[in-house]
Amino acid sequence: MTGVKARQANRAKRKTHRANRASMFLVVLVLLVLAGVISVNSIGLKAKAKQHEATQAELQTQIEAEEKRTEEIEDLEDYVGSDAYVEDTAREKLGLVYENEIIFKAQ
Repeated sequence: MTGVKARQANRAKRKTHRANRASMFLVVLVLLVLAGVISVNSIGLKAKAKQHEATQAELQTQIEAEEKRTEEIEDLEDYVGSDAYVEDTAREKLGLVYENEIIFKAQ
């Protein structure tokens, strides 16, 4: 009878060993699928990061252009408030000149 019990015990061990193998196979399979999904998402995120960097560089260029434009506007504002602007406007629009000034006209 000990031989029969030993065989039954061996069969039970083999059955649990097979079940463990199947479980391990499923766990490894799930881990491989997860690794694949993560790597695909990583590639997508890298592409988005490059897009964001390009957008950031473009926005930085626009900021610099607007700062330059602001500086030009401030310079123009200072010029408009000066006597030189009044003189230039009087010369161009009204044709006024100083008393002792000689004007040469191109023919």
